[in-house]
Amino acid sequence: MPTEGESRADKTVAVKLSGTATDWGKTVGFGPLPTLIAESEMPHIAVIGAGITGVTTAYALLERGYSVTVIDRQRYAGMETSFANGGQLSASNAEVWNHWSTVLKGMKWMLRRDAPLLMNPAPTWHKYAWLAEFVSNIMNYRDNTVETTRLAIVARKHLFAIAERENIDFDHVQRGILHVYWDRPSFQHALKVNSMLVEGGLDRRPVTASEVKSIEPALHGDFHGGFYTPSDSTGDIHKFTCGLAQACERRGARFVFDATVNRIARDGVFCIGYSHSGSVGEAAQEIVEADGVVVCAGAASRHFAAMLGDRVNVYPVKGYSITVHLDDERSQKAAPWVSLLDDRAKIVTSRLGAGRFRVAGTAEFNGMNRDIRDDRVRPLVDWTRMLFPDVDTNRVVPWAGLRPMMPNMMPRVGKGRQPGVFYNTGHGHLGWTLSAATAQMIAETISGEFRTDAAIAA
Repeated sequence: MPTEGESRADKTVAVKLSGTATDWGKTVGFGPLPTLIAESEMPHIAVIGAGITGVTTAYALLERGYSVTVIDRQRYAGMETSFANGGQLSASNAEVWNHWSTVLKGMKWMLRRDAPLLMNPAPTWHKYAWLAEFVSNIMNYRDNTVETTRLAIVARKHLFAIAERENIDFDHVQRGILHVYWDRPSFQHALKVNSMLVEGGLDRRPVTASEVKSIEPALHGDFHGGFYTPSDSTGDIHKFTCGLAQACERRGARFVFDATVNRIARDGVFCIGYSHSGSVGEAAQEIVEADGVVVCAGAASRHFAAMLGDRVNVYPVKGYSITVHLDDERSQKAAPWVSLLDDRAKIVTSRLGAGRFRVAGTAEFNGMNRDIRDDRVRPLVDWTRMLFPDVDTNRVVPWAGLRPMMPNMMPRVGKGRQPGVFYNTGHGHLGWTLSAATAQMIAETISGEFRTDAAIAA
């Protein structure tokens, strides 16, 4: 079995994304980017969404010489799901959720308001259709976990290269990720998961209870054991997204913010109609014309796909976080630097510089509801106090975001039905982790389509 350093993921990796718009036989590598079309003929691509997937997509297109406009309803980049997530760049968290144990836990916890996985039982067609597809993909659990691991390893190399090239400061901490388990049964299940991650090329090793304490001395708890992935890391997704958006602007991208897209029509070119926040009437309608459209709109991607005649079955799965401000020296010393994942609580942590500690987790199936509920935030605070009793939680900032999840837990990356329509969305809880690779993949798909069009025209 090759190590992570020897695996094909280090150079190029052929990634086939199950259930995406196209079957992938392409490679995502690190060689020079091809010159596809003469610069004067390069198409104009509109990217809908300025979160991490939209901005990395814009950057990958700019690298290839395209003219790019990014449209987002918020005032700045990275203001929705890319604002305050768990912060982990975690190939070690590549296990997909399509497993019978997930279904059973969801049923067991349905009436617990503080449960790690919470389902609003109110019937909606979208939710139950999505769940039916989720269950039907249990048969692909192993293959999709291995595949996601490979993609995550490739993605972080792209992301690190971008950060270095563009000099983006995002509170990057490279001290690995430590998964902890409280009992033997959960640790035994983790051993099975680990075999899939190792098959995908990841260096992730089991550690004893004493080694857990050695890796992160600040951690309190009577653990059975854990798994440590030294190559994983953490960072502030919002700072990275904003920094990369600025780099895109320096490279010539146009960003249209405060813009609600309300129609997409095609008359030779795509006409994307939008209105600015607070504006009213026909005079408020503005249009971006583009040769192609890439939907990177997170949980809203299903809505835009319907406009374009496609079905993208993204469901919004709400996650919560708290950012603990470490305002005193005692708290700064007591908070961990190694990133953690508590398997029992389904909680992750990231240290964001000396003064901030991010604690995130839970999954809530409640449609497009964005409410920040105290009964969902409270378990994060209580967990922090239990495992890090010397950290002052007097000043915490709660947040909730909607993870865009496909039923097979694999991102939708590829073409739509119409020529010139593309998707890079549905990354779920791994948007930060996978974004830099899927951006390269969709940029190559776009280049392939427009290269063919140019050849036909010639």
